[in-house]
Amino acid sequence: MQSHPGSKQIAKVLSSKPWKTEAVVRLLLGLFVCFFAGSLLANALGSATLRGGVGWGFFLLSAGAIGFVGATPLLIRRPWTPENFTRRFAAVWLCFCAGLLLGGWAMKVVGPKPAGISPGQMLIGLLSFQGAALILVSRFLREHQVRGAEAFGFPNRWLQAVLFGVIAACFFYPVGLALQTTSAYLIEHLPHLPIKLHEQQAVQTLRTAASPAARLTLGAGTILVVPAAEEMLFRGILYPWIKQAGFPRLAFWGTSLLFAVVHMNAAIFVPLLVLALILTALYEKTNNLLAPITAHALFNALNLVELYLLEKQMD
Repeated sequence: MQSHPGSKQIAKVLSSKPWKTEAVVRLLLGLFVCFFAGSLLANALGSATLRGGVGWGFFLLSAGAIGFVGATPLLIRRPWTPENFTRRFAAVWLCFCAGLLLGGWAMKVVGPKPAGISPGQMLIGLLSFQGAALILVSRFLREHQVRGAEAFGFPNRWLQAVLFGVIAACFFYPVGLALQTTSAYLIEHLPHLPIKLHEQQAVQTLRTAASPAARLTLGAGTILVVPAAEEMLFRGILYPWIKQAGFPRLAFWGTSLLFAVVHMNAAIFVPLLVLALILTALYEKTNNLLAPITAHALFNALNLVELYLLEKQMD
C-alpha cells in the first residue's frame, strides 16, 4: 500500500518541531500581556458593578502597567548582541517589573474584588487568555512559515485521532470525578492544610448566569475555544519545544504541571495533572493534535452536562 504523498512531510514536521526559542519567549510574553490586560479590565468591571464606577487613577495606572509590560516582547524582538545583552536584559526586566508594580497599584486603587466572577468577567478572561492564545499561535506559525495543519498534524489519520480522543475522554471522565472528590475530601478534612476549598470560577459563573444567551456563549467557549487554544499552546508548542531541547521528561511532566497550575484550583489540580499527562500521551501516540483537542473538548462538555443535570435536580 502506498503512503499518502504528504504523510512523510507531515511526520517530518511533527518530529522536528523547529520552534525558535526567541519566538516561544515572545509568544509567552505576548500571552502574559493579554492576560494581564484582561485581568485589569475584569477587575474594573467587577468594581464598577459593585461600587458603581471606577476612578481615572485606575485607568492611568492600568495604561502605564500595560504599556510597560507590553514593551517587553518588542524589546526581545530587537537584535541581541554580546555588546548590548546586559543593557537589553536590564531594560526588559525593568519594564516587566514596572508594569507589575503599576498593575498591583491599580488593583489596590480599584479596591477588593467581589466574591465570584460575573459572566462578563469570565468572557473577558476567556478572550484575554484562550482567545489571545489562538491569535498569537497563528502569528507564531506564520513566523515559522508553517500552516497549522502541518504544524499540528491535523490531516494525519484524523479520524483515528478523533476516535482516540473520544475514548480517552470517556475513560478519564469517571476517573477525574473520583480524583476530584478525593482531593476535595482531603483538602476539607486534613488538619493544618493551608488550602481553602472553593468552587471553580467557571463553574460558579455558569451556575449563576441568568441569561440563556450568556450560558450558551460561555458554554461554547468552554467546549470549542478553550480546548483548541490550550492544546495548541501546551501540547502543540511548549511540549515539543522543551522535548527538542533535550529534556523529554521535563517536557512531559513540566507542561502537564503548568497546565494544572494555571487553572488555580487546588481541588482539581490532581485531576487536571492526570488529564494533561493523558493528553500529552495522546499527542505522542497519534502525532495529531486533534486527539488531545477532542478529548479535552469532550471532557469539558461532559462536565457542563453534569452541571446542568445537577441544577435541574435541585430545581
